[in-house]
Amino acid sequence: MAHLIENMAYAGEVPWHGLGKEVPADLSPEQMLKTADLDWTVDKVPTFIDLNGVKTATGRHALVRSSDNSILDVVTTDWNPVQNQEAFEFFDEFVHSGDMEMHTAGSLKNGQVVWALAKIKDGFELFGGDEVKGYLLFTNPHKFGQSIDIRFTPIRVVCNNTLTLALDAKAANSYKMNHRRTFDGDVAKEMLGIAKDKLQTYKEMAAFLGSKRYNEDKVKEYFATIFPGLTKEEGKMSRNAVQALDVLEKQPGAKFAEGSWWQPFNAVTFMTDHLLGRTNETRIQSAWFGPNKSLKIKALEKAVEFAEAA
Repeated sequence: MAHLIENMAYAGEVPWHGLGKEVPADLSPEQMLKTADLDWTVDKVPTFIDLNGVKTATGRHALVRSSDNSILDVVTTDWNPVQNQEAFEFFDEFVHSGDMEMHTAGSLKNGQVVWALAKIKDGFELFGGDEVKGYLLFTNPHKFGQSIDIRFTPIRVVCNNTLTLALDAKAANSYKMNHRRTFDGDVAKEMLGIAKDKLQTYKEMAAFLGSKRYNEDKVKEYFATIFPGLTKEEGKMSRNAVQALDVLEKQPGAKFAEGSWWQPFNAVTFMTDHLLGRTNETRIQSAWFGPNKSLKIKALEKAVEFAEAA
């Protein structure tokens, strides 16, 4: 199977997925761009077909990568590539002002997806030592049909569980833009409202979950909701639901807010980041950009619902 991760670099501590090459800490966004081997550009090149010896334009453009002339995708005329350098420049003022530091960067799927993750120098701690750090994830896809995406990513330090989410229903904490408009970092920052209090909502959710106790029947129902079985047989839990129940009290950080709804939620995020999938490559792809991203958001929403009913 082809590798999902093409290039990756990380600064500081080894990231949760354990992938990539270590680079010096305190890199500037431009330095991270280069050390992660992402300092290439994408050009739109008109495509043609040969009809009976006549070269005819298709009205489509190939996205050609400068580093190896590989074709990343084929797009429409009005599709505007965002260069990797532009994406990384988004972090410049935050890093230079000391509000953030670059953490990881890399490319997936032979360059079709490029990302940069920066740590916000802010976070919170609950339950006598359960620490959560805030990060900002910028995803820059060089692929038709996918949008630029900037969102907050809380990471639970004790177990490196991740979550990528807009913290409210109106997506006030995330910014998406399709490639038919020219990327404007200032507009993104204005819409995103970058500020250290953005993790406050998640902190309040965590504190609420930690204040509500679960019982065995309800936690089984919760896991069955998150990991439904293929059959409708009453009382039969899916394999993943059984595994979640098994790690409930064994997961790293289980001692924090023990017996509360904070535990089942983190059992789900622990499974998606560290247990589900065949490799760490598939886990990072699914956790940040694939189905497990949505699964973890569902797990949080359902945990709050169960806690409200407790």
